[in-house]
Amino acid sequence: MKSLANEFFVTMADGARAHQTSHDDEYQLIVNGIKNEIDLSQQVALIDQMIASGVDAIVIAPADSKAIVPALARASAAGIVIVNIDNRLDGEILKEYGLKAPFVGPDNFRGAEVVGQYLAAQLDEGQEVAILEGVPTAYNSQRRTAGFNKAMDDSGLIVVSQQSAQWDQTSAVVITSAILVQYPDLAAILCANDNMALGAVAAVMQAGKSDEIQIIGFDNISAIQNLIREKSVLATVDQHADLLAVYGIEYALAAMSSDVELADKATPVDLVTIDDLD
Repeated sequence: MKSLANEFFVTMADGARAHQTSHDDEYQLIVNGIKNEIDLSQQVALIDQMIASGVDAIVIAPADSKAIVPALARASAAGIVIVNIDNRLDGEILKEYGLKAPFVGPDNFRGAEVVGQYLAAQLDEGQEVAILEGVPTAYNSQRRTAGFNKAMDDSGLIVVSQQSAQWDQTSAVVITSAILVQYPDLAAILCANDNMALGAVAAVMQAGKSDEIQIIGFDNISAIQNLIREKSVLATVDQHADLLAVYGIEYALAAMSSDVELADKATPVDLVTIDDLD
């Protein structure tokens, strides 16, 4: 997985462990995460460690959609089944390395578009908004950013700033603080994950603009749910991290027991607003 410092991936790990507990006669589980969401070298090292350990399958939420593929190709060449969850691997690079890895995950574009549309309904045409992207080379970040932009364009809102905070809360604080100075009339911030939304909230509070700026996120972590209840965050998207892990494991088990090539599997994405919370 990516960073276990992110609650989303903790939920994913918990889902995997719960599944293994109820299927302990079927498989053994090893859960690994990296220090932060851009630590590609550590994720490559973990893959090589799994190859050396002789595992039968790797279910991976890749830190990068392209650069991780050579390591996964080495694993596949060693006879290890690869299942891709959360962040889709780049199709062209997969072809280049002759690697087949079914993708189990959400429609990130649609999830971002839906929450963006919900935000737009609270704003007036012509107002200014900013987007905080994740890692620019990550497919899920690209698709969420595209979904945000589509919703803003369709609603006549103006994206005045689009910057990468690398999925990171601290980076989001710094970047948002600068954006607030540069664009004093900013009406909203669209964050490609909830970690960055937490950072945006902190920066907006420090600037004394909590009543002026709407913030949306993506992941539905518990900290964001609390902020939605407090009306510090407008909405987020639930992509069901626990189910991503379960579906990925079940796909890996199916692939190991059959020669049939598995198709990609779409997982649900749901808008979460204050009306959806207790």
